[in-house]
Amino acid sequence: MNISELKAGASNVEIEAVVAEKEEPREVISKWGKKLSVATAILKDDTGSIALSLWGADIDKVNVGDKVKVTNGYVNEFRGTPQLSTGKFGKLEVLEKGSGSQAQEEEPEESGYDEA
Repeated sequence: MNISELKAGASNVEIEAVVAEKEEPREVISKWGKKLSVATAILKDDTGSIALSLWGADIDKVNVGDKVKVTNGYVNEFRGTPQLSTGKFGKLEVLEKGSGSQAQEEEPEESGYDEA
């Protein structure tokens, strides 16, 4: 499925895309009075872009440049704009870490001695 095909009301969405932007997390109060953390990320593919709601642990899971897969997501509308969410039953997984994340992981560890 491509981003250009996503419309408000779509369910059981499966999509792969790259995280182009990620906002700082903010706290919201649920309708049951519970404090929750949420952040908005922008996903892009060759056909367009869409906002993705990141809740709780998913916020720290993804970074700009990562290729992600959303399984069983749904599209709702927030302030007139389509927005993708994993909701309670969906899944977000990182398929590939972006260059920003990878650069830190690939730095060689210092051995503590000189080879000279």
